[in-house]
Amino acid sequence: MPIYSVVPVGLKISSKTFLGLPSCGEKSVFAGLGGETLVFDMMRLHVPLSLLESIAKLLTKPTHRQTMTISRRFFILALTLSFSVAHANQPQMEAPDVLIKRISQEVLDLAKTDKRVQSGDQDRIMEVVLTKIIPHVNFQRMTSMAVGRFWRDASPEQQAALTKEFRTLLIYTYSGAISQVRNQKLEFKPLRAAPDDDEVEVRTMVLQARGEPIQLNYRLEKTATGWKIFDVNILGAWLIETYKGSFSSEIGKGGIDGLIKVLVERNKRLASSPAKPTKTKSAD
Repeated sequence: MPIYSVVPVGLKISSKTFLGLPSCGEKSVFAGLGGETLVFDMMRLHVPLSLLESIAKLLTKPTHRQTMTISRRFFILALTLSFSVAHANQPQMEAPDVLIKRISQEVLDLAKTDKRVQSGDQDRIMEVVLTKIIPHVNFQRMTSMAVGRFWRDASPEQQAALTKEFRTLLIYTYSGAISQVRNQKLEFKPLRAAPDDDEVEVRTMVLQARGEPIQLNYRLEKTATGWKIFDVNILGAWLIETYKGSFSSEIGKGGIDGLIKVLVERNKRLASSPAKPTKTKSAD
């Protein structure tokens, strides 16, 4: 579908700027329309140029009254199409269950096939976490929820420090979990959500060769840049609730700065003693 835009002469504004769309380098057809310019912008879609030229020729010599009528109609059409095409050109947001399935399977496959991950190479494991998981997590919301009512009392600097240290703590947690992956498989439950829901829960199960399946659910929120994880449930316990109690206790003893200090020290210990990979017995 081409874009139609009426731009008054003298405003020095292009149709692409008028419509708020990026330049695509496609050829446009310009037809004189009284004191205005009618622009047929082909954008990314391939529309026969001959058709646009024919329409343009028909509009080159209208009467004054016809000019005003056509101008109004095309102005309204321009506004309508600019919104609809701009929306159509945006990349489609990945569904929350599809997102979880994709990143979970990617991480699981890497944990099973990447020799550096299997050997416990912390640099490689960190790289997997930082590239595959972290971009899809809302750490600020997770931190604010874990800190609870004390979050409002924290200064912007304290909030930033809390988020940074809690993010680091969770990165070590994810890294430790990845280092333990061997023969597990994933099972994904059907998503229970309405199309207009802004928050959803994606339910999964980790299937093990031995032992009971492990419940692993994710809470996600819809943001302008896609769905983001803000809580994880393992065996019926939500991660945020687990930390909320301990965070409240530390704040009660030493305030916000006391909690930050505890997190910094814990992260230092984790950095100096990374999790060791699980050894599996080879079948003879």
